[in-house]
Amino acid sequence: MMEMNMTPMIDVMLVLIIMFITTLPIAQNAVNLAMPGDGCKGDCPKPEVVRIDVDFDGTLMWNGQELERPQLEAKLDSIKSLAKQPEVQLYPHRLTSYKNVAAVLAAAQSRGVTSLGIIGNEQYL
Repeated sequence: MMEMNMTPMIDVMLVLIIMFITTLPIAQNAVNLAMPGDGCKGDCPKPEVVRIDVDFDGTLMWNGQELERPQLEAKLDSIKSLAKQPEVQLYPHRLTSYKNVAAVLAAAQSRGVTSLGIIGNEQYL
C-alpha cells in the first residue's frame, strides 16, 4: 500500500505560516512621559565645573594646580558644604593605574560628592 507524500503539504503549511506572521501588525508600545525641563528660560548660567586630572605617575591636579591627596580631600570636603555642588570631572591619564583613579573616586564618594563624571573613558577601549 502506498503512503501519501507529506512534503508538499508541509511546504504549503510553512508558506501559510510565514504569510500569516508577516501580515501581523507590529505591536507599538509607547509610554508618554512628561520629561522634566531644566527650568531655565533664555540664557542659563553654566554649572560650575571642577576638573581633577590624574597623571600617569599618580600626580593629582585640581583645575590645573598640582596638589597632594590630603589637599584633594580637603577640597572635596569644601565642595560638600556648598549649597549647589559643582560638577566634578575626573580626567585620568591613559597610562595611570586604576589604583590612582579608584582612590580619587573613593575620596569623592566618602566626602559626599554627588555629581562626578569620568571623562575620556573611550581611550581605554
